[in-house]
Order: sequence, then C-alpha cells, then structure tokens
Amino acid sequence: MLEKSGFDGAKAEAFAGKLLEIINGGCLSLMISVGHKTGLFDVMSRLEKPSTSEEIAKEANLNERYVREWLGGMVVGGIVEYDPDGKKYLLPPEHSAFTTRAAGIDNLALFSQYISLMGLVEDRIVDCFRYGGGVPYSEYPAFQTLQAEETSRVFNSRLIDQIVPLTGQDTISKLQNGASVLEIGCGRGHALNLMAKAFQNSKFIGYDFSDEGVEAGKKESKEMNLTNVEFEVKDVNTITDTNKYDLVMAFDTIHDQAHPTTVLSKIYSALKTNGTFLMQDIAASSHTEENIQNPLAPTLYTFSTMHCLTVSLAQGGEGLGTVWGRELAKQKLREAGFSEAIDIKQIDGDILNYYYVVKKT
Repeated sequence: MLEKSGFDGAKAEAFAGKLLEIINGGCLSLMISVGHKTGLFDVMSRLEKPSTSEEIAKEANLNERYVREWLGGMVVGGIVEYDPDGKKYLLPPEHSAFTTRAAGIDNLALFSQYISLMGLVEDRIVDCFRYGGGVPYSEYPAFQTLQAEETSRVFNSRLIDQIVPLTGQDTISKLQNGASVLEIGCGRGHALNLMAKAFQNSKFIGYDFSDEGVEAGKKESKEMNLTNVEFEVKDVNTITDTNKYDLVMAFDTIHDQAHPTTVLSKIYSALKTNGTFLMQDIAASSHTEENIQNPLAPTLYTFSTMHCLTVSLAQGGEGLGTVWGRELAKQKLREAGFSEAIDIKQIDGDILNYYYVVKKT
C-alpha cells in the first residue's frame, strides 16, 4: 500500500540525478535523429580509421561547423570515441551495429526521429489534457514515411521467412497454391508487395485511409512488376466483405483505430471459414504493474500519449492507446467472434511486437 513518509534526502538526490539523465537522454535523442537523417552514422561507420571533423564533414558532404558540434554531443554522450591529441573521432563497430542503416533490424537510431515528430504536437497534446479531444493524424507530417522506414527493416529481413510462417503450414500452402489476402491499414503497402512477390499465385489487396500511402503502394508494386496486388483508399470501419479471404493481416494498426472492436468484427466477417487472422501489435501487458520491467515501457507510454491514443480520440474513438496489451487484445478478439485458441508469438530480433494468430471457425 502506498503512503507518504518523511522526506528522504538520499532518495531526493538520487531522483534528481535520474531526472538529469532523462533530460540528457532526451537531448541526445534529437542529436541521434540528426545523425540518422544526415547519414553521419553511416559515413563514420564506413571510415576505416579515426577521422577529424573536417574529414567526416567532407565525406558526408555536410557543413563542418555543425558536424563538429554534433560530434561533441556524441562524444560526451558516450556514442562516439574521441582522441583529444589528434582531434579525431571514431564510431566503434559495437555502436555502429545499432546506429547505421546497414544494421537493418538492429538499427535503433531511426526510432529517435519520433522524438522530434512528437515535439511538434506537444502544445496540442497539452490542450487535450485540459479540454479533451485529440490531435488528428494529419497533424503529424511525414509520419507514414517514418513508420514505413521503421517497419520495412523488419519486413525486409523477417516477413516471408519468419512472420508469415507463424500462421501455420496450412496457411502457407494456401498462399503457395492461390489464396485471397487482405491487409487493413496497409500504410505504404511494402509488406503486401513483398508478399505478392513471394506468393505469385495468390491475390492481395490493401486498404488504407491515406491517399499518400495507397499511391506509394501502387508505385512500389509497379516498380516491382507485380500484377497480383491492389490498393484502395478505404476507411476500414466501412469494410463490407464477407467470407472472402483466406488470410487477413493487420500490422501495428488495430490500436490506432477509432473503433477497433468494430474493425475486428469486420475482419472476422471478411474471413472464410478456417481463414486466419494475423495481427501484429505492441508487446505489452494491459496491466501497468506488469510493464514496469519492460525496457521499452517508457517509450511505449510516451508514443501512446503523443500519438496513438490521441489520433483515436480525435476521431471520437475508443482511445485504446499503444499499451492496450495482450489481455485486452485477446478480449477484443473474443468479442469480435474469434472462439479458437489465440496464439501470441514473437520473432527473434523484434522485442517491440507480439504476433497474434487466430483462426475463424
């Protein structure tokens, strides 16, 4: 049971130190984002020896004075190593393994871009605390492009070989022989295009409310010479398909929906009997106390407050939030009509997500 006690000076001092670490970390997140966007991490990873700020700036085709200041932040932040005698900088291979585009699924630096994006709407969020409502999706510039960059690093390396097989051999056989597949909230369509390329006997369709996303999906499918995939601008709340699909997929989108219970019910109706629903969503519990040990929990609750929760509430929605958790997810799936066992799986290298697999009977 919580209760107030006398003032503990040591506890206060420790907490002040923690706050300073948090503030420093927040500032470093912006600097890491700059390093990712400018390609500085990639350039430093390619350089074969410690280099001066002039050499790094020249290789990156960037302004040296800004590069030098950025390097200072990286040095004091423990990300870049520094030789004061030669005034040379080095990005250790152990650090480039998590900060460069070549790192693929292990690239954590790209997540820092969300910090500056969320900062753009901070004042709007503060108003929501006071007056309710939400901040609409349209207020987040280039959000879909950023999310596509984040997810593609997982899909490129894991979708066909690890994620899709989670659905079982029966579904794989259907895909190989000719299945009908729907992805809701498909964004820019990269996952669906990868699947259409891998399973050319099957037909794929992607729904998303974003004109920009759908156009990007169409453009990529054309560049990949695909003829078995279509994209359509559609509010997934209005889906009327019944008994049509062997597989329906929803990647990191259900918790953002205004009316997720309705959407899940429509997914259930759209599936054929013995069809499979594959839902990727955040790996968390519905109970706050169970998330305390989750190393990503502070990030997840921040993302929820600053984006996922508010975009749902902006539409008059349920506002599930990012951290709706596995318990509530299973409850919602049951309410939608899924009565079979709900498998919750994970794949190597992806600590962010659960993969829910359930069949319609």
